[in-house]
Amino acid sequence: MSKRITALIASAALALALSGNAVAASTTWLRVISVKTDNVSAYLQQLDKGRAMLKRLGVATTLRVWRATYAGPNTGTVIVSQEYPNWAAFADGQAKTAADPEFSAWLAGLDKVRTITSDSLYREL
Repeated sequence: MSKRITALIASAALALALSGNAVAASTTWLRVISVKTDNVSAYLQQLDKGRAMLKRLGVATTLRVWRATYAGPNTGTVIVSQEYPNWAAFADGQAKTAADPEFSAWLAGLDKVRTITSDSLYREL
């Protein structure tokens, strides 16, 4: 089998695995990012800029920020959640933000005020 056909089959299998079924495609998806920051105030200001860009791009997500209070050694960790109404909204948001030079520059600049310690994606059951 040629590399091109193998890549095509792998891409189709990945798309099928990610979409799962109609129920998985229509359920809520939650991206959870754990962040270490020495300047929470500056990070929150940057997230406000990000919210404005997401709105401008028409990304269907709800962004919330949390601070771990009773979390053992993780107390104080900042958690950012992005809730998407379905898989299509998540994929659309990823495509729109990746294609926007202003958003990409903003995202790269976040490395000055935070370090990502975990980045996970959850599907509502």
